[in-house]
Amino acid sequence: MKLRPLLLALAVSAAVAGCSKPATDTAATDKPAAAQTAQAKADQLNKLYADFWEAYLKHNPVLATYTGDTRYNAELPDFGSQQYRDESKKFLQDWLAKAEAIGSEGLAGQDLLNYEIFTKDAKDQIESFQFPGWMVPVNQMDSTASLAVQFGSGGGAQPFKTVQDYDNWLKRGARIPVLFDTEIANMKQGIAAGVAQPRVLMEKVVPQLDALIKDKPEDTLFWGPITNMPKEFSDADRKRLTDAYRTMIADQLMPAYRKLRAFINDEYLAKTRDTFGLDKLPNGQAWYAFNAKQSTTTDLTPAQIHQIGLDEVARIHGEMQKVMTDVGFKGSLQDFFKYVQTDKKFEFKSQEELLKYYRGLEAKINEKIPTQFSLIPKSPFEIRPVEPFREKSAAGGQYYPPSEDGTRPGIFYVNTYDLPSRKIWDAEDLYLHEAIPGHHFQIATQIELKDLPAFRRWSIQSAFAEGWGLYAESLGKDLGVYTDPYSYFGYLQNELWRAIRLVTDTGLHSKGWTRDQVISYMKENSAVSDTTAVAEAERYIAWPGQALAYKIGELKIKELRAKAEKELGGKFDVREFHAEVLKDGAVPLAVLEQKIDRWIASKKG
Repeated sequence: MKLRPLLLALAVSAAVAGCSKPATDTAATDKPAAAQTAQAKADQLNKLYADFWEAYLKHNPVLATYTGDTRYNAELPDFGSQQYRDESKKFLQDWLAKAEAIGSEGLAGQDLLNYEIFTKDAKDQIESFQFPGWMVPVNQMDSTASLAVQFGSGGGAQPFKTVQDYDNWLKRGARIPVLFDTEIANMKQGIAAGVAQPRVLMEKVVPQLDALIKDKPEDTLFWGPITNMPKEFSDADRKRLTDAYRTMIADQLMPAYRKLRAFINDEYLAKTRDTFGLDKLPNGQAWYAFNAKQSTTTDLTPAQIHQIGLDEVARIHGEMQKVMTDVGFKGSLQDFFKYVQTDKKFEFKSQEELLKYYRGLEAKINEKIPTQFSLIPKSPFEIRPVEPFREKSAAGGQYYPPSEDGTRPGIFYVNTYDLPSRKIWDAEDLYLHEAIPGHHFQIATQIELKDLPAFRRWSIQSAFAEGWGLYAESLGKDLGVYTDPYSYFGYLQNELWRAIRLVTDTGLHSKGWTRDQVISYMKENSAVSDTTAVAEAERYIAWPGQALAYKIGELKIKELRAKAEKELGGKFDVREFHAEVLKDGAVPLAVLEQKIDRWIASKKG
C-alpha cells in the first residue's frame, strides 16, 4: 500500500482562504480569538499527522525502509492477503474519521493544504479498494519477486552495513515465500473472477524469473551482501551469516521462486487473456477512469485526454519539421525518424562511453543551474547503470529517491541494454528529466522539507512529479545543452513521446486498441526503436493510466509560467518561479495553479 495521488486539489474557495481578509471591523475584532482557535486546531492536526505517519510506517515497514527509517527492517507483511487489505482499509477509514472530527474550519495556508491533501488522499485510497488490483499482482514491470531482489542484493534501500542489518534481512527474506504463496492464491482467484493479466505481459515474466533462479546460492543476486560483507565483522559473525544466508537462499528463496515460476508458466499463462485494455475486465471502464483521475489529478475524461494527445502530436510534428529544415534534411518526417534511428553516428560505442557521457552532462549542467534555480536540494546524487536482471524490461532511465537522512543518494539509473537503441541525441533530455533539474531536484527537495508533515514529504502526486520532469526537459537551452540540433530534436522527440502516451494509453484502455496498434502508432509518429516501442507499449498495458501524468502536468506548469511572465513582465524571475513551484513539494495541479496565482498577485504588490 502507498499514499496515492489525488484526484483534484482544493476547491477554489478553500484555496483562496489562505489569503482572504476580514470583510468588516467586527470580523477584525474577532480575529485574535478565531486565530487562536485555528492555531489550536492546526496544532491538533499536526500531531494527528505525526501520529498517523508513525502508525503508517509500522503498518507498511517496506515504506519505512525506503524512507531510511530502520526500525522495521526485519518485517515484511503479507501485503496481498485479505487480512492485510482489510486492515489497510480500516486503518485509512479510522485516520480519516479522526481528521474529519477535528475539521478544517478556520484553517488557512499550509494548514488548510495539509488537511485537504490528507483527507482527499485517504478518500481516494479507500475508493481504490473497490478495484481488484490484488488479483493481478505480477507483471513484467514490477512484482514482489523483483522487489525482493532489489532489497536483498545489497544495492537497494535495505541496508547491509551492520551485523544487525544482516540479521534483519534474514528475517525479512524468510517471509518472501509467504508473499509468493498469497500472490499465487490471488491470481487463482483472479482467474475465477475473469481478472487476469494479458498473456503478452506474463510471457516476459517467465524469463525474468529464470534469470533469478540459480542452483547454487553463491550464483544468485541474493549472495551480494555476503560478497560485500564489511571487513570489520568478526570471524564468528562472518561464518554464522554466510551459513545462514546460504541456507535461506537454498531452502527458502529459490524454492519459492521456482514455485512461482512453475505456476505462471504451467498454469497461469494458459488462463491469461488475449485482450490488452483495463476496460476489458469487469468494471474496467470505471477502473481506468479512476486511474486516469488519480494519475492526472484532474477531472479530465479518457476521451478528453485522448484529444489533447492528438493535438499535441500534431503541434510537435510541426516543430520537428523546423529541425529538419535546420539540418538540411531532404525527405519526409518518417524518413527523418528512420535516419536518426539507424545512422551509426548517433550510437554509443560502449557502456563505458554512455556512462561517461552522462557524467559529463552532470558537470556541464551543474555549472548553469544557479542561473535557473535558487532552491537546490542538499541530498547527494549518483549515476548508475540499470542492473542486468531487470534491464530488458526497464525504461531508458529511472530515478531512485535518496533516504531522508542523506546516507543513501538519489540515483539516476541509466539503461545500457541494447546499446544501439540508446541514442546520443536522446541523452540530454533524459538526464534533465530523470536527474537534474528533473526528478532529483523535485523529489529530493520534497523529502528535505522538514516543516511539512511526513505524509506530504513522501507522498506521490504523479502529475506534478512527472509534469515537472518533462518541464525540466524544456530548460535544456537555458542550461547549456541542446546546442546540437539533433539533441534538440531529442527533446522534441521525448515531448512528442509523452503526447503519444496520452493517445496510446487511452487508446489501449478505453478505445479497444491492441498492442500492435499502439506499436504501429508509435513508429508512424515518432523516432522510436522497435525495442523501445515494445517495452513502452507493454508498460502502458501493465500500468493503466500512469503514463498520462507527464504531459498533463507539463502543460499545466508551462501554462502557469507563461501566465506569470505575461503578468509580471520585468518583475518575473525564473529562479523565483521554480522555487515557488517546488518549495511545497508535490501538490495536485489545481493547488499548484492557486499557489502560483497567489505568488503572481504578491509580486505585483
